[in-house]
This record gives sequence, C-alpha cells and structure tokens, in this order.
Amino acid sequence: MINDKYEPVIGLEVHAQLKTNTKLFCSCSTKFGMPPNTNVCPICLGHPGVLPVTNKKVIEFAVLLGLATNCNINSKSIFARKNYFYPDLPKGYQISQFEKPICEFGYINVLPKNGTEVRIGITRIHMEEDAGKSIHDQGLNTLVDVNRCGVPLLEIVSEPDIRTAEEAVLYLTKLRQILTYLDICDGNMEEGSLRCDANVSVRLKGAKEFGTKTEIKNMNSFKNVEKAINFEIERQIEIIEDGGKIIQQTLLWNADKNFASPMRSKEESHDYRYFPDPDLVPVVLDDKYINSIKEKLPVLPETRKQIFIEKYNLPVYDSEVLTNEKPFADYFETAAQNISDYKLLSNWMMGDILKYLNENKISINNFTFSANNLAKLVTLINKGVISNKIAKDIFINLIEKNSDPEEYIKSNNLIQLSDTFEIEKIIDEVINQNVAEVEKYLSGKQNVIGFFVGQIMKQSKGKANPQLVNKILKDKLDNYKL
Repeated sequence: MINDKYEPVIGLEVHAQLKTNTKLFCSCSTKFGMPPNTNVCPICLGHPGVLPVTNKKVIEFAVLLGLATNCNINSKSIFARKNYFYPDLPKGYQISQFEKPICEFGYINVLPKNGTEVRIGITRIHMEEDAGKSIHDQGLNTLVDVNRCGVPLLEIVSEPDIRTAEEAVLYLTKLRQILTYLDICDGNMEEGSLRCDANVSVRLKGAKEFGTKTEIKNMNSFKNVEKAINFEIERQIEIIEDGGKIIQQTLLWNADKNFASPMRSKEESHDYRYFPDPDLVPVVLDDKYINSIKEKLPVLPETRKQIFIEKYNLPVYDSEVLTNEKPFADYFETAAQNISDYKLLSNWMMGDILKYLNENKISINNFTFSANNLAKLVTLINKGVISNKIAKDIFINLIEKNSDPEEYIKSNNLIQLSDTFEIEKIIDEVINQNVAEVEKYLSGKQNVIGFFVGQIMKQSKGKANPQLVNKILKDKLDNYKL
C-alpha cells in the first residue's frame, strides 16, 4: 500500500521500432528473426570511411507521430553522436538526436478511473538507431548479434507529469494505440518493438523539488510496467521513511520475482559527450512537406471512438473496445455496411469473435471469417431466420471454412421454426409431459418457465423462435386448468 504522505513523480521514455524495410542510415534489411550478424554492412558496423544516408521514411514516420501527439514539428533538426562503449555497439557511438530533435512539446490526454482527465506532456520525439543485442544465456561467453544495429527507432520522452502507475499504463496504452493506427510500429512489447523505461522519484505532497530519480528497465508488458512502478514507489518511500537516501541508478525489473535490482549508476546526458554528427546533414522541413504528411493522417482512436458512438449509436464501452485496434475497427465498419442492428454486431464482435481470437492467439488480420459473412450471420439472427443459439452453435463450423451463413443454414436445415401451429404442438406436448412442473409454476414459482423453454428448444433441436416460444408458453401456462 503506497503511503499517501508522498507523491510519486513519473516520466516515461518509450522506444518504438519503426516498420521500415531498411535501416536508418543504410540499405540493410530490418527483417526480424534472421540468422545472427547477417543483416549488416560496413555502414551499420561502423567501418572507417563509410558515410550514412538518412532514410526518408523514418523522417515521415517521425512527423506523423509528432502531428498525432500534438507536437511542434521543428523545421530544422540535427543528428548527434551519443558516445558510449558497449560490445553491441560496434561504432562506439549511437546516432541519435539531442539538442534539436524533430518533434517537441506535445501531449496525450488520459482518463483514469477517478474520472478526471490528465494531460501528460511530451517533451520530445527524436529519431535514433538501435544498438545490437548481447546474448548471455547460451552457456558461453557473451555473444553479440548486431543485426539490430541501425534499425530505426523513435524515442518518445514524456514530461514528469505522471503521478500513478495507472496513469503510466494509460499513457503507454494510448501511445501504442496511436503508433499502430499510424501503422508505423507494430507495438509488440514482448518482441521488443515497443520498449518502455520509467523514471521514478517520490516527494512529500506539496513539495516543489523533485526527489532523486531512478530508472527502471526491462518491462515487457503493460502489467509489468504497472508492477515495476508500484514496486519502485514503495521501495523509495520505505528507504526515506527509514532515514535513508535514494541513490540515482538504473534498475532491472525481474518479472518472475516481481523485483527490481540495481544494474548500474544512472548516467546524465553529459556522460555521453553528445556532439553533432559530422557525416549527416541537418533535417530541414518546410511547411509544404509537413502539410503533405498531415494529409496522410488517418482518423485517430479518440475521433474514431466518437464516430462509433454517434454514427452507430453504440455505448461508450463498446466503442472503446471496438476501436482499440485499427484492424478490429475496420472489420466492424466493413460488416456494418450491410446490416441495421449495430448493437447486435457489436455484441458478436466483443463476445464470440474476441473469445475466438484470444483462445487461438491470433489477431483479426488472421481471422478467416470475413466481415461480409459476419454481416450475413447477424442479419439472419436479426430477421429471425435463425436463433442466436443456433448461430453460436454453428459459428466454429462457419469460421473453419469461411462458409456463407445463408448457404450453410439451408444445406443443414437450420432455418428457425416460426410457424405458430408447429410451436404450439411442441409446447402442448412438453406441458402434458410435465404436469408437476406446471403445478409449481401455477403455485408461484415463475423461474420454472426456464425448464419448459429448455425442453421445448431441445425438442425443436434449437430451431424454435425463442420470442414466440416464450409468448405462447406463458399464455398457455397462465391459462392452464389443472
């Protein structure tokens, strides 16, 4: 339990790996999962005399994200060398941006459970290249795979405006959502294409000075971000309450043990000896270029959610779920073109479809049942041609072959029974077979009606129209003479 005498101060540094075909400063492939040290060339290996050339697509992606997060786009930005020695950095420096980043002074709004919207500032968004990967767990000395060297990243640095782990997760979730809507990053934290470091400090409530901060790394899921931040807040408060002092350091989060351990002392920017890269010209953008990128902006999540509320008359919750992922929202809108009952479509997407996707660990992009076929299925339910129960029973069969629902129900004789005379015959038979249950109903035990409905649906093999069954059944029970 976090001590309410203290106020946490949190800032996030998020690295988003961009969906470009080639690296930031050379033509090497960015394809994931290739054999170690094969996606390399003299430029990304830092051989003497080579000259890097900036990937224009990376600049475009940076401007897109800047515009989507309400940033100022700087007309001139420069690349800098960030100097440090580590085995997975063959050049001995990382090309990044320091004093003049491409985007600054943006924000993202989040809405915590308390209902009060919080604006979280974005200090800067800058372009930089990734480092390689050190491998320590193969029973040998440290191995190095430099395939990742030069892969383009955007680093998004927030202001220290975050006060709870909940706000941090909401901010990160919203940022990931924007990145995936823009289709510039796949947002996969487990594979490392979206990485988050958290700077955490605490201070007494009402104090103006920030406390000493620590940085937490190695958080590969939203859940771990929340756990790690709460752990660090409580650890710092405990140290202060015991009369100790916080040491500025970098901590590594261990998800298995729910524990953060010291990794190294925390560096300051001057430790990296930044200076402008002499081999790269400044990035100069005019208004015409920035406006051309602005025209490429898709409808962003917040706006799309509002469209779903207003255009389809859906509840806020439904709209949030449906627009959380752009492909999922696209699927809904494709299906919605051919139906009238948007709420029924929403129920199916949030229920049976999401359940199927989660159980099979796939995205909507890999879902074999087309949006047009889902629209047909929902329409058949809405028109009373089949019951919702029948639809659920045949759903897996429809998915497996992406079958046309209309053809499937005809060939399998599943059309809903709506003939009043036929339904009455089944109801009379069930009532006559269960006089004891009728007596219970007439004595006031209304819930016994569920028993009768179950028996009727069983005898009709699930094809009887439920609305007609309930109406006729209740009328017959209420007028039954013992």
